[in-house]
Amino acid sequence: MTRLENRIAMVVGAGQSPGETMGNGRATALVFAREGAKVVAVDRDLASAEDTAAMIRDEGGEAMALAADVKDEREVAAAIAECRGQHGRLDILHNNVGVSLAGGDAEITEITVEAFDHCVAVNLRGMVLTCKHTLPIMREQGSGAIVNISSLAAWSAYPLVAYKTTKSAVIALTEQLAIQNAKYGIRANVILPGLMDTPMAVDTRVKVLGKSREEIVAGRNAKVPLGGKMGTGWDVANAALFLCSDEASFITGVALPVDGGSSVALGG
Repeated sequence: MTRLENRIAMVVGAGQSPGETMGNGRATALVFAREGAKVVAVDRDLASAEDTAAMIRDEGGEAMALAADVKDEREVAAAIAECRGQHGRLDILHNNVGVSLAGGDAEITEITVEAFDHCVAVNLRGMVLTCKHTLPIMREQGSGAIVNISSLAAWSAYPLVAYKTTKSAVIALTEQLAIQNAKYGIRANVILPGLMDTPMAVDTRVKVLGKSREEIVAGRNAKVPLGGKMGTGWDVANAALFLCSDEASFITGVALPVDGGSSVALGG
């Protein structure tokens, strides 16, 4: 399995919040490494990024961990510069960072300015910053693949205003990245996860809503058309792997739902 052999892949948001399952970012970092990529695991929480890198090394892969808060341009630029300094190039940028309930997101009549600005800074501006500092490297190389993580919330009747708005904007950002950078041999695509069983999606709701994990899981499972069960971080990781591989060499500007059919049922 060497679909990404010797490619340098930076996964931003490669750590994860505490929980019983695997997050999208950590799963993606592991899958990339299993397919031959040298992974740069970036996270605000260096210890969590180190855990991901250690898991990769334990499987015989190559990984390094770096700390960067996507809200801070200096930290983002420094992480990307460190990656280039260590490896000489950057072939894959995977943007996985996102926040909603944990960032104070709420319905539009209830949200605070501080919470809205925080969600924008994390979910949208952070991706702008990672792309800003990665694109010069990829343009010089004449190649590269960017995969951004949006959400099915962008297309559905999601009630919380900051997440809905920013994840919709991520799709537009990706479309612009694709068309403006095609001439440089750079592809950009976006994944829209549906209902997923990840720490951010499930365990955060357990904490914020005061319900049991079993209750949250059962309610979310019941909404999924395909098999009545949520997806996992591995589903997102495998989609990202395809989009970054040569098998997707003629695919750019695509918004790919990974949602068990939920997008098909919208409006039904």
